[in-house]
Amino acid sequence: MSYSARVADLSRRAAFFVDRILKGTKAADLPIEQPTKFELLINLKTARVLGLNLPPTLLALADEVIE
Repeated sequence: MSYSARVADLSRRAAFFVDRILKGTKAADLPIEQPTKFELLINLKTARVLGLNLPPTLLALADEVIE
């Protein structure tokens, strides 16, 4: 199970910062940002191997369920 910021969004923002730095902006002048979108991923196959029973409501809330 993983609850984290969306990797695609982090990569996009990183590219933005790299672009700004390559254009001459000082790294200290760039704003600090926090992610705004998060995703819940559940690996159901691993949960079964570990003997965990996950409630259906949790599975319904997950953005992605790996079976």
